Amino acid sequence: MTTVPRMARRTPGEPMGDASGSAMSTLQAIVISMRPRQWTKNVFVFAALVFAGDLLDVQRVMFALVAFAMFCLLSGAVYILNDVADVESDRLHEGKRTRPIAAGDLSRSVAVVAGVTIGAMAIGASVAVDPKFAAVLLGYALLQVIYTLFLKKEVIVDAMAISVGFVLRAVAGAYAIGVPVSAWLLLCTFLLALFLALAKRRQELVLLEGDADMHRVSLGAYSEPFIDSMLSTTAAAAIVAYAVYTVTPGGGEHYQYLMATVPFVVYGVFRYLYLVHRRDLGGRPEEILLTDVPLIVDLLIWAAFTVVIVYVLPS
Repeated sequence: MTTVPRMARRTPGEPMGDASGSAMSTLQAIVISMRPRQWTKNVFVFAALVFAGDLLDVQRVMFALVAFAMFCLLSGAVYILNDVADVESDRLHEGKRTRPIAAGDLSRSVAVVAGVTIGAMAIGASVAVDPKFAAVLLGYALLQVIYTLFLKKEVIVDAMAISVGFVLRAVAGAYAIGVPVSAWLLLCTFLLALFLALAKRRQELVLLEGDADMHRVSLGAYSEPFIDSMLSTTAAAAIVAYAVYTVTPGGGEHYQYLMATVPFVVYGVFRYLYLVHRRDLGGRPEEILLTDVPLIVDLLIWAAFTVVIVYVLPS
């Protein structure tokens, strides 16, 4: 995957160059601050489309794609504003200190204007898709504001708030295409997102060691054994919830063979735990899902089985 290169740093007193070059550098910094590589998290918007059996419905696919684009814009705006709020702590983090705002490549004032403008455009445009969809986007934006100001400082609550954000993505996807929201699907989404959030907290704790609480207040209340315990519990709960979803009325009752995909979910969760514990990964789930070959193969096989079961085999 190609990545956008960072702009050259300007030393104090160095000429800014022509206006077009300055504008391009600012635009580039804004795009980087929106973290396009993390937009893979928004694929949860497509969950309802896939499991409702509507992948062949062109109109619903188009609405789902528009919903995905709206969430990418909104989440990108949230990332910008979050970087503004965390600029000082990000400068203490080995990886985050190179982000445009923390590195000084993008001023805070310009970042705030860009974040608010992009977020407002996304929410405003979403009204044309569906009012309920727009309401969910607004709710997501409010959750992120509350998270940035308050919830991220609270142990356990910080990870749960992130998980709720993924649930809102799944709900928004269902509203965008006009299908009922499955409670079991939302539960699976919540538990999987909580699992990934806890894994990320563990990686931050290991990476920052004694300076963890300086980077994120809530990290001072965590410990590796505590997070490992929660990871094990959440992993087991996610697997059980998915297994029940495949066989319980109200969940996967239309696809009686969907339980055949459970082993791939089990492997995926265990593989991720292996990467967290043995490879000290987990801080960037979006990169793991794009670079770890065994996990990618597992996801592709799971997707192939799911598509065949939902769209080919009789219900």
